[in-house]
Order: sequence, then C-alpha cells, then structure tokens
Amino acid sequence: MCGRYAASADAELLEEIFVIDEVAGPLPPPRWNIAPTDGVVAVVERTARDAPDQVTRKLVELRWGLVPSWSKDARGAARMINARFETVATKPAFRKALAARRCLLPADGYYEWYEQVVDEALPKSRRPPKQPFFIHPTDSSLLAMAGLYEFWKSPEGEWLSSCTIITTSAADAVGHIHDRMPMTVRPDRWDAWLDPSLDQGEAALALLDVPGAQLEAYAVSRLVSTVGNDGPELVLPLAED
Repeated sequence: MCGRYAASADAELLEEIFVIDEVAGPLPPPRWNIAPTDGVVAVVERTARDAPDQVTRKLVELRWGLVPSWSKDARGAARMINARFETVATKPAFRKALAARRCLLPADGYYEWYEQVVDEALPKSRRPPKQPFFIHPTDSSLLAMAGLYEFWKSPEGEWLSSCTIITTSAADAVGHIHDRMPMTVRPDRWDAWLDPSLDQGEAALALLDVPGAQLEAYAVSRLVSTVGNDGPELVLPLAED
C-alpha cells in the first residue's frame, strides 16, 4: 500500500511542470508527512457545463481517502486511500471514477515500513520497531502518482472532494521493503490520462506505469511514523554508523 508520502513542490513549480490553466482556491502547503484524510494537491481536467468542448487543467485540493458518491457517510475514507490495479475497474467504489474522474497526485516520494524477520515467539513488546524507508525517483524528479477522485454530498448539503492512489505489486527494486507500490503516469501520457473524454476504464489503465528501476529507497528517521511530525528532515537518509 501507499499510506504516507511527501509532496513539497509549491504551486508555482507545479503550474510549470503540469502546464496548469487554473489554480482552484488555496492549496495545502508543502508537506513531508502526508497521511490519510489529509488534504493533498491534485492535477485534474474538467469540462465546463455550458461548454463541454472546453477542458481546463486545474490544481485542486482533494482529501486523501476516497468517499464514493453513494456513501451514507465519510467515515470509511481512511480505508480507501488505495485502489488496487487488479480490481479497480470492477469495484463499485472505484469503477465510475476510473471512467470519468482521474487525477495526478504529485509527490517527492512515499514511505513504507520494513518489518524485520524476528522470532515469532517473542512478545510484540520485545520486537524491534518497523524501520521506515523513503522511496523516490533516482533522478529526484516528481512522481506523478495515478489517482482517482470523487464528489460526495453530505446529508447537510456540504460537498467533499476526495481521492485514492492506484497501487500494484511492487517492482523488485523496492519489493523487498513492501509488496505494494503506487502506479505512476509518464509525462507523455498525462494528457490522455487526464482527458475526461476517455471514458473506458480498461483503456485508461493501459496508460499506467510501474516506476520500478527508476526508484531508490533508503532508511529514514522513525520520526515519520508519528503523523504529527513534519518537515524536510523526515526525508533525509539515516546517518551510517
């Protein structure tokens, strides 16, 4: 799974990289420890109701943890932060979003926790804590993680825009740390992935990429394990003894 990530690029840089037409309202600040149900920056394309041929690429804020439009409440959002590539086209929670509401979630990289092999007879209190690793592109470029988003209206009439990250089996380069990883979209496929006129889920999935060899991982401070901690020091590699 992808349950925590860093996204420190400011709006000006994202506007340049993704060729943004409009920044929709205030965006979340740069973060190095984004957790489920946090607000995140996303790239979307939307058509105007009165001009269906006019497409606008926007930077928007979405809440991480998808709430399907038919949900009775938003309490299950934290369990919907990831959508599995293998089932995203068939699961009711994601099927419609895959066909109509795809997004890109820019990230510096993401975190996974490695659990050391220990004697199962040891009580949990005596087992070593999991070691967090930061996984990021080897060339320090941005990850454009493949996401889906939805609109949900509460019984009180308030709207919530939320998202999920599509994941797949981890490539060998990072698979020893965790068995799942986020899928990405290459720059030459951003237009097609975001295009709202592409309404075939299976065709959209064919645009996705497994970054694999383009990623590297290194151990970081366990401070990232606490959601309240944030700052660029969280992505620094641990000093070697």
